[in-house]
Amino acid sequence: MTMLVGRRPANWRRRDKWWAALFLAPQFAGLLAFLLFPLGFAVVLAFLQWDGLTESSWVGFDNFRAEVSDPEFGRAVWNTVKLGMLTVPLGVGSALLVAVALNSVRGKTVYRVIYFLPVVTSSVAVAVMWKSILATGDYGILNSTVRDWFGIALPDWLNSERWVIVSVAIVTVWSSMGLNVVIFLAGLQTIPPQLIEAARMDGAGPVRLFRSIIVPLISPTLFFITVVSVISSFQAFESVYVLANPAHNDGARTIVYQVYDLGFQQFQFGLSSAAALILLVLTVAVTLIQFGAQKRFVHYED
Repeated sequence: MTMLVGRRPANWRRRDKWWAALFLAPQFAGLLAFLLFPLGFAVVLAFLQWDGLTESSWVGFDNFRAEVSDPEFGRAVWNTVKLGMLTVPLGVGSALLVAVALNSVRGKTVYRVIYFLPVVTSSVAVAVMWKSILATGDYGILNSTVRDWFGIALPDWLNSERWVIVSVAIVTVWSSMGLNVVIFLAGLQTIPPQLIEAARMDGAGPVRLFRSIIVPLISPTLFFITVVSVISSFQAFESVYVLANPAHNDGARTIVYQVYDLGFQQFQFGLSSAAALILLVLTVAVTLIQFGAQKRFVHYED
């Protein structure tokens, strides 16, 4: 009897392991097929010269040297950095201010839905809508309206190398604000109301309350949104591809478009994979720098 009782838990544990493996198998198969294998294949391709049809040849680090010395890739890196410098501060700052304003009004759920609508809308549809707004001539809603009402000629948003990144940044900030606002609202709900009331009783105004109470207490949320926004700015593609024409406008060429152009327009899969790996290294490096700097401004509860 004692032996039977002692064996049952072991059999149950063994059976649980098999059930766990069975339920985890589809997820692991998807991870292997759609993430690990493509990543490994891209690493191998980065050291090959291959057009997808003919036989590949080993070139070592020549693809990386060619990309680093390519003026188009340097321009793509600079455009991506400019896009991040515009979208991250504007997107995170505006979303934080909107979330703080919505946190003190009634019907927050309705506003959450309204602000979140662009997030669940197709990014291509959003870009097409904004393309009709920012287009030049009589077809552009913004330019034609300002010209007819005020007699002011606005710049060529989508065709000018100077303004195209600004246009993409505007669309990116608008489309990502809903998600950031919802996350900030969740972080604001964790602030004890007693701290806010105590600060107000001590004479803290709205600016002091925001700077000394709200921002330090939601600094983990602020850090999370900043990291995600930086990574998203490095991966910008849909809005750039639909809004502008990077093939004829170097001001709109980003790193991801460089990867797409080399791989699916010029069929130079080795150079494309090398550019993708450089993007991966840059993204990881910037993210590690952010995690290293978080100790100075992120405050976690003990």
